[in-house]
Amino acid sequence: MKKIITAVLIIALALTSLSAKEKKIKAQKVRVAHTNYYIPYDFVNDKGESDGFEVAVMKEIDKLLPEYEFEFFPTSDDDLLIGVLQGKYDAGTKGVWVTEERKKKYLFPKNPIGASVVGIVIRNATADKITDLPSFARYSGKLVPIGPASAQYAIIDDYNKEHPAEQIKLIAGDQFGATDGYIWVNEGRYDAYLDIKLSFQNNVLKDGAPYGHLKDKLSYITYKGIPTWPLFNRKQQKFADAYDEAYAKLKADGTISKLAIQYFGEDISALLNN
Repeated sequence: MKKIITAVLIIALALTSLSAKEKKIKAQKVRVAHTNYYIPYDFVNDKGESDGFEVAVMKEIDKLLPEYEFEFFPTSDDDLLIGVLQGKYDAGTKGVWVTEERKKKYLFPKNPIGASVVGIVIRNATADKITDLPSFARYSGKLVPIGPASAQYAIIDDYNKEHPAEQIKLIAGDQFGATDGYIWVNEGRYDAYLDIKLSFQNNVLKDGAPYGHLKDKLSYITYKGIPTWPLFNRKQQKFADAYDEAYAKLKADGTISKLAIQYFGEDISALLNN
């Protein structure tokens, strides 16, 4: 009897092991690219590992999708965008905002992966008069020009449509994201510069920042949270649907909020509800 029981246990263990191997073999490998420098969204840490808020979210999603096996590839912006477009990568994360132009090239899921905070940089000398976008519009509305194809341009364009009586002067610029905006605002050439909060912190506030000499002359006013999205190759609809299903579970159980607090010190995803 003992021999029979032992044999049954051995067979059961063998079948369990075989089943686990079969599941692993059946898992589809997907290549997920991420930028290697954009702290705290996507970067490579001191141990040489893929890290960051968006990477951490994708790793949690990987745990919920046994049918997929995620492989992470830190890379440059250009390689990520071209790679996802051409199928070198199945998906990519880089703190991306959605634009009409990007919708033509990439597949966007239903759920954003996170958020970034956008607002305006002003001179401290005008802080008593400019407290938000409407008061800036009333003060002068003189905003540093923005590239017309950028998501930032669309933000101000949408604001103007919603505030016909308090318009901001939206001028199309030749260069998008020029950090000369800090200098131009400080000099009085313009009265505000639309910027991402993280960029202001890295470029002006932190120790050794390239515009640290303006730390006591400029201030940041938050406008709103903008969703950031993973990009999927247009042939990866099934993968994108699986991402959406897993993301919804992570949001419901509080994992997204916990990761946001871990990497940003605040739940930035909550800004999307405001």
